Amino acid sequence: MNLGSIDPILLLASLMVAATPILLAAIGELVVERSGVLNLGVEGMMISGSVLGFVAAIATGNAWVGFFVAALGGAGMALIFGILTQFFLSNQVATGLALTLFGLGLASLLGQGYLGVKAPSFPDWHIPLLGDIPVIGPIVFQHDPMVYVGLIIVAGVWWFLNKSRAGLVLRAVGENHEAAHALGYHVVRTRLLAIMFGGACAGLGGAYLSIVRVPTYADGLTAGAGWIALAIVVFASWKPLRLLLGAYLFGGVTVLQLNLQAAMLSLLDILSAILFISAVLVILIGAIKLRTVTKKMMLWALGLLIAAVLIYFYAAMGWPFNETLWLSSSPYIATIFVLVIMASGGAPGSLGKTFHASR
Repeated sequence: MNLGSIDPILLLASLMVAATPILLAAIGELVVERSGVLNLGVEGMMISGSVLGFVAAIATGNAWVGFFVAALGGAGMALIFGILTQFFLSNQVATGLALTLFGLGLASLLGQGYLGVKAPSFPDWHIPLLGDIPVIGPIVFQHDPMVYVGLIIVAGVWWFLNKSRAGLVLRAVGENHEAAHALGYHVVRTRLLAIMFGGACAGLGGAYLSIVRVPTYADGLTAGAGWIALAIVVFASWKPLRLLLGAYLFGGVTVLQLNLQAAMLSLLDILSAILFISAVLVILIGAIKLRTVTKKMMLWALGLLIAAVLIYFYAAMGWPFNETLWLSSSPYIATIFVLVIMASGGAPGSLGKTFHASR
């Protein structure tokens, strides 16, 4: 166990990098779902963007060309989904899953000759003056350009949805496509543009993995990042700023599990400590904020304490426990946990529903 090997500044800086591909894919899917369309093909568009962008970057020696091609490829795949669901009225869930399978197969085919090849360099930006600020500088202002592109896209989507007329139209289409159509808004065109934007963002997220994060191409490179992006949209209640928080939360879990493995910290000891502290916080919040501890709070605290004691007992007995496996799967466990406990309130009213202009 070597807790001192974890550098908190490096940990937080790595968090922003780890969150960027998920953030890009999730913000695109948020726009798609706000238009009333459920596209489960994010994983397929991400893995396709990763291989298309990588191939283009290798061919030209320019990472920016790779990102551009990845965005075009993701938008093209999304357009196929849009045509099938908006013109041929196919089931959105089934079509999205088919798109994921198609993307995985396409990436496996195109990427065969590029396995293990190193991507062109994509250096970090050291922003003058701001990058030299102690602590904050290395964490926020010394990253590659795509980290800031992701933040700009989030800010732009927030402004678009909340401050522009086009954003109001998109939200109206997503809430009630029949009413929007009756008011003269072009529902299909609005949804197609949103779908293509979501595909472009997913392609960028995939390309970020192969060009910057790894940086090489490998089969299954996205490793479920597209599904995590879908979960973050639900976690954020379809709000861009909350989505940013969610992406950094999941990015933090990803980076933390790698650091815990490197520091050889006991996961069971950490879990028991977290559960014990959580039990104490439940009681303190009730006593300080609410000035009373309800029966429900007592039950929650008791449950957390029992779980902490059981985990501590299991560790003390020395029974087998594959910490590497559990740490590696922690981002996906967190995804499932969020989907179980988060209410889906705030979902667009027409989400996943088929629109037919003749009705």
